[in-house]
Amino acid sequence: MSTNALVILIAFFALILLIILARSARIVAQYEKGLILRLGKYHATAGSGLTFLTPFVDEIIKVDMREQVINVDPQKVITRDNVTVTVDAVIYYRVVDPARAKFEVQNFGLAATTLAQTNLRNLIGDKSLDETLVARDMINTNLRAVLDEATNTWGVKVTRVEVQKIDPPVDITEAMSRQMKAERDKRAVILESEGLRQSEILKAEGFKLGEILRAEGDAQARLTRAQAEAKAIEMVSTAAEQFFHDRAALSKQLDVLQVTLGQNVKYVIPGNADLVTVLGLDAQTSPSLIPLRREGGLREPLRPGTPPHPKPPA
Repeated sequence: MSTNALVILIAFFALILLIILARSARIVAQYEKGLILRLGKYHATAGSGLTFLTPFVDEIIKVDMREQVINVDPQKVITRDNVTVTVDAVIYYRVVDPARAKFEVQNFGLAATTLAQTNLRNLIGDKSLDETLVARDMINTNLRAVLDEATNTWGVKVTRVEVQKIDPPVDITEAMSRQMKAERDKRAVILESEGLRQSEILKAEGFKLGEILRAEGDAQARLTRAQAEAKAIEMVSTAAEQFFHDRAALSKQLDVLQVTLGQNVKYVIPGNADLVTVLGLDAQTSPSLIPLRREGGLREPLRPGTPPHPKPPA
């Protein structure tokens, strides 16, 4: 064999080897799982990264593990009160078991959409239009529970189900609009009347409070004036009582002195006694004892140099 033929043969085998290596090497992305099939039978699950397969024997199926969304096409549904509404929804799911998701159901998107549409008809058909419009959360919860139970064997987890819109017919929508407008007008009139009534009540309460405060002010002013007048009368009475009491006491002392001097010849009075002041003797000599004499039934104080016992006239 010539050298050129040998080179060509080596190059041929090298090319075949490169082709084999290229067919056996597979790259699995971070968000994927690889299902390795050997001769058409599930063999193993490959993680993300570089994976080598047995040439001409193994093959790999990549399964997306990210959360995905399915749009449920709008469909017409009849409510319990025979109103046709258009309903659509979205389904959020993610694969939890790639082997079961690939081998247990042929087309998960179509199966989930059909199941969602069927259950939407059942759920909305059991409710009236008004109940349907206000029961979105309950419809979402019930639909999610049904789908989750059905897809549990498919290796898929339904995370959320959202009803996007519930559209009644145009004539029903217009009637609802008129009803809402009438209801809002009614509430506006009620609120306006309530505001006027509250305003009148507040005005009346303000006037009442003002009258009460004015009456209390007048009563307080009268009470203050009466207390001031009573205080003035009390002060006048106290002053008058003290003045007349002193004069009455002095008059009584004079009466007692007159009676006493009319019956006795001689008395001894302390120099600091009140009687000295009454008789005006405090300006004379200030002995501790002052003799008195009797003349005509009255006693007069003896002046200096006057004998204490004068003789009666012949």
